[in-house]
Amino acid sequence: MKVLLPGSLALDPELPAGVQTVVYDVQAPVPDEHTDAEVMVVWGNTADNLADAARRLGSLRWVQTLAAGPDAVLSAGFAADVVVTAGLGLHDRTVAEHTLGLVLAAARRLNLLVRAQIGRRWAGELGGLQPVRESGSFRTLGDADVVVWGFGGIAARLAPLLAALGANVTGVAQHAGERHGFPVVTAAELPDLLPTTDLLINILPATPSTERAVGAAVFDQLPAHAWVVNVGRGATLDEAALLAAIRSGRLAGAALDVFETEPLPATSGLWDEPNVIITPHAAGGRPEGASALLSENIAAYREGRPLRNPVTR
Repeated sequence: MKVLLPGSLALDPELPAGVQTVVYDVQAPVPDEHTDAEVMVVWGNTADNLADAARRLGSLRWVQTLAAGPDAVLSAGFAADVVVTAGLGLHDRTVAEHTLGLVLAAARRLNLLVRAQIGRRWAGELGGLQPVRESGSFRTLGDADVVVWGFGGIAARLAPLLAALGANVTGVAQHAGERHGFPVVTAAELPDLLPTTDLLINILPATPSTERAVGAAVFDQLPAHAWVVNVGRGATLDEAALLAAIRSGRLAGAALDVFETEPLPATSGLWDEPNVIITPHAAGGRPEGASALLSENIAAYREGRPLRNPVTR
C-alpha cells in the first residue's frame, strides 16, 4: 500500500508492514509514478494540487487532511467512494491560545495602544485611573458573558481559560446539554443569548448550512459594546455586514483570523478600521500529534477498523 505524505510537514508515523510512504510536493501535480497511491495525506496543499489529485489518482481510497476543517478536500472533487478523515484535535491548543490572545487584545484595547505607539502618542485615555466596572463596554473578561458558537475540541480547551479569568461561558452546538462543565444550547436558542452577550466567538466549520451564518441578523441582536471573534472559517462570517455594523457603531469591534478570501485583499475596508484586529490565519498552522494520528489511522485502515475523525460527505 502506498501512502503519499506532504512535504509541507515533517512526519514520522509508525507504519505496519507492507506500507510504503512517498513524500510529495503539495504545490505541484503528483508525479505519474505515484498516481497509484491508495492514501493521500493533505497539509497546506494548493487547490490546483488537490483538484489534480482528484482527477488523476485512480487508486485513491482515503484522504487524510491534517486540517481541522476538511472543506478544501471536500471541494476538490474526489470521488464519492474516497473516504475523508479530518485533523480534529491537532489544533485545539494552538487555536485556543491564539483565540485567548485576540480576546485579551480586544478587551485591553491593544489594537488602539499599538496604533498610539506607532504614532508616538501617549494614549492617556486608555491608561491611568479607570472605572472598576465600565458599563456598556467590553474591557475585561471578569463577569463577561461569552458565547462560543461551535463548541467542539477547540472550545473545550478555550472555555476553561476564559472562565479562569472570570467569564461566564455558554456554548452553542448542534445538541444542547453540558460539555466539559459548560452549558451548551442549540442555534435555535442563540437569539435569547445575543442581547446580553459581551463577546461572541465563532469557531464554526465551513459547511453549506454555516455559510455567512454570522451576519447582520446576529449583529443586530448583539449589544453595541459587543465584540466578535472569528477563528473558525472565513466563509461563516459576512464581512460586508460586519464592516457596516462596526462603521455605524452598531458593533464595537472584531478580531479576525480567517477570511472569505485569503490573503485578505488590500482593498478590504477591514484593514482601516481601528477596532478591527487582523491576524493572517495564524491561529493553527501547527498540527500537534499529526504523526500519532497517522499511525493510528493507517493501522486501523490496514486492519479494516473504523478510522478516527471520519467526515460525512
